[in-house]
Amino acid sequence: MTTMIPTPVHDRLYIGGQWTAASGSETIPVENPYTEQVIANIPVGDASDVNRAVTAARDAFPGWAATPIADRVDMIDAIAAKLSDRGDELAALITTEVGTPITLARLIQVGLPTMSFSAIRGLVDDFHLEEEIGNSLVVREPIGVVAAIAPWNYPLHQMAAKVAPALAAGCTVVLKPSEITPLSTFALMEIFDEVGLPPGVVNMVTGWGNVIGEAMITNTDVNMVTFTGSEGVGRHIGEVTGRNLVPAALELGGKSACVVLDDADMVMAISAGVSRCMLNSGQTCIAQTRLVVPRSRLAEAEAIAAAVAQAHVMGDPFDMATLMGPLVSALQRDRVREHIRSAMADGARLVAGGPDTPTGLDQGYFVAPTVLSDVTSGMKVAQEEIFGPVLVIIAYDDEDDAVRIANDSRFGLSGAVWSGDEDRAMRVARRIYTGQIDVNGGAFNPYAPFGGVGASGLGRELGMHGLEEFFYLKSIQR
Repeated sequence: MTTMIPTPVHDRLYIGGQWTAASGSETIPVENPYTEQVIANIPVGDASDVNRAVTAARDAFPGWAATPIADRVDMIDAIAAKLSDRGDELAALITTEVGTPITLARLIQVGLPTMSFSAIRGLVDDFHLEEEIGNSLVVREPIGVVAAIAPWNYPLHQMAAKVAPALAAGCTVVLKPSEITPLSTFALMEIFDEVGLPPGVVNMVTGWGNVIGEAMITNTDVNMVTFTGSEGVGRHIGEVTGRNLVPAALELGGKSACVVLDDADMVMAISAGVSRCMLNSGQTCIAQTRLVVPRSRLAEAEAIAAAVAQAHVMGDPFDMATLMGPLVSALQRDRVREHIRSAMADGARLVAGGPDTPTGLDQGYFVAPTVLSDVTSGMKVAQEEIFGPVLVIIAYDDEDDAVRIANDSRFGLSGAVWSGDEDRAMRVARRIYTGQIDVNGGAFNPYAPFGGVGASGLGRELGMHGLEEFFYLKSIQR
């Protein structure tokens, strides 16, 4: 099967409505994680490039903020239409740079960001920019210049979830895509250019995170930072923005628990839990990576989980039969394999998969769908976000014990509860400390607030609550 290799040149930054050279000549290679071939080279910007981009955004802000919101929404609708028109092309591009199977790439990697832009009109129609409280007129004003830093696992979706509401609010933006999967963001900038977004409203600087990201979060002309990524980087951003008294929306890691109560349909619950753990090769912050099951049914749970994991067909992500592609890089593959080895050394028992190269897959950065049992909450594998196709099974004694295990994590991003009694499932779901949770397979809702508690971050994305992040409140007394 032929795998698409993108041919466009990606040798410019996008600043002030122009494709412009970076200050230096260094480039970063971008790999196809299935073929292990270099498919592009992107420019390495520096702090001076970030400063240029922030200045362009600052200069564009008054005009964009003053643009009637109806006109801003018309522009956003045009962006959504372009994303839809280029959907197949963008899906292929993301499959090439991330390794997501093409069927999932079209549905999730392109479908969700298209929805983020197309949903804005409905959100704005229901949004109150002004309200009367006594003798005060309380107005929502755009917060200003936004620094947006996106991760590599869902590059277009995570960028759209930040940019669409920021533009609707009247903010201007400086973007930094991941240097690992930047190509879909280049395509997004092309779309912004094509629809005639005013110069400086959105700018993009590529390069190393510790240079570009640091310059963005420390720039005193930045009024807000929105970041999706690791807990460690998020904590650093929180420290810097806290000192500067700049608000930050931080969507960080997860170690979500799928709690299967003793009256649940075990096959249905565990099959769904395993699938949600393995989505995008486990490179998903809301992956349900802890399967919490009744101790009396542990053997049954292991057998179901192993069968579902082993049924995940691995291979060429452009093959329609493939359910799991490679991990994004050799470094990520090696990290995940080391987590598996470490867990086994700590006493976890291998039920499926493992750290070895999957049979017949010597090419590509693959890790087999792995299931580990005999895991306790005190083990590192039960506490650390692995970001790969690794599920741990933890047994509980009663309902209170299940809730205790689910809450025994510094993260609180997502989760699930399964029960034959929906009222019981809802009661347990309310006891779990997390930003969102599924009951009996409830589907992801892109209009509901998305975000976590604890080490999973601050603030919310998506829907009305995500839009609110990009305003500040002003009370006008009269």
